[in-house]
Amino acid sequence: MPLPYGPATAVQTYVRAQPVAVHVIATAAFASSVPLAIYAALAAGRLHPRGAIALTGGVLAAGSLGLTGLLGWTLSRPDVGTDPALARALYYLVFLVGGPGHLAALGLLVGGIAVPSLKLGLTPRTVARIGVAVAALAELSTSVLVWPPLAVLLPVARVAALVWLVVIGALLPRRNLDPV
Repeated sequence: MPLPYGPATAVQTYVRAQPVAVHVIATAAFASSVPLAIYAALAAGRLHPRGAIALTGGVLAAGSLGLTGLLGWTLSRPDVGTDPALARALYYLVFLVGGPGHLAALGLLVGGIAVPSLKLGLTPRTVARIGVAVAALAELSTSVLVWPPLAVLLPVARVAALVWLVVIGALLPRRNLDPV
């Protein structure tokens, strides 16, 4: 999908020409919010009692992803795509909630796992440090709100965060940290 910073006609043309693609992308984004919420809950449980930030970030990331999917689904409706102002406004919302909004929360999830992992030595230090860097990158990507050319950071931060979450998910202890 085109970035929303260009001409309004590019967004409307894409939405009109590719309603099935918009629908599929929106449905996939919404559907992926559920496993992300489950992952966040499980990871926070493993870090208990130090997983509050990870849980908060995961819930916010899953919620923003779900909302992105629902807004995108709405955008895929034929009657919505024909109204230029409505299509543009919804597209901005899809971009903002699913881009900088989602990545700010995803950065909290990654950082909320990486920092306790680093401090407590739960995983190899290099992996935990990479997580801290990925969390910082995710938070930095929100600067796209100030300077749109930084939009290139959005997919880089998203992919880096998701890859790191897969790796750390395999490395975290299987039991929670609470001695009780």
